[in-house]
Amino acid sequence: MSWWQAALLGLIQGIAEFLPISSSGHLVLGQYFMGLESAGDVTFEVFTHFGTVLSIITVYRQRIGRILREAFTFRNFRERYEHNDEYRFVVFIPITIVPTGIAYVLFQDQITGAFERPRLTCGMLVVTGVLLLLTLLRRNPEGRLSPLKSFVVGCAQAFAMLPGISRSGSTICTALYQGVENRKAADFSFLMSVPIILGAALIDGYDVYQQGLTATLVPLIVGTLTAYVSGIFAINAMVDLVSRGNLHYFAFYLFIVGGLGLLFI
Repeated sequence: MSWWQAALLGLIQGIAEFLPISSSGHLVLGQYFMGLESAGDVTFEVFTHFGTVLSIITVYRQRIGRILREAFTFRNFRERYEHNDEYRFVVFIPITIVPTGIAYVLFQDQITGAFERPRLTCGMLVVTGVLLLLTLLRRNPEGRLSPLKSFVVGCAQAFAMLPGISRSGSTICTALYQGVENRKAADFSFLMSVPIILGAALIDGYDVYQQGLTATLVPLIVGTLTAYVSGIFAINAMVDLVSRGNLHYFAFYLFIVGGLGLLFI
């Protein structure tokens, strides 16, 4: 992989991880059209995912700090649950991990195999487009999260392990369908992704450690930095779009990309 290919794929990862267009789907298609074959090497993916996690931490650093303080404060549980959003996130984020972890354990081989099927990826892009279009039915929700709603959002996150299903898109849409207020749905989607992306990076990173570093450092550094910087811009843009209720516009882009892929791949 050359430095410019790493920069392009890092840019795709950073933007598509947070905009509702599926980073995994665009990386599959990007590698396909560039003629790149990973052959099971996940080194580049580990580094770029680390870049996107850093972008979330950068944008939400103050709120993450408050959440961590709440997690280690052992008093007034009921009152804090009723009146403190950060404490509720301490409760709700672990709930979302449960269905995601179960799906990973049960369907790991099928999920991995899906990344070798570009036509399936294109079909899932169309599915993501449908999910976004359906947000027109919930233009101005005003509710808040609950344990049950968090679990359902976690199921959407598990479904998003398939390439072509946007993690941010599916989780935000699922929260909106359940009446969660726009900004809260976006913030929760990004914050709940931190342990998942970190966990995936650690699992894949252990494989990289066992196999040894098989890629040169320059593409890895370029890809990581590009994913980090573009991720910061994408998070801020996505929060603004969700707050305005404009997610459905991305559906048309996904219909075009997915439809063309199904026709020509």
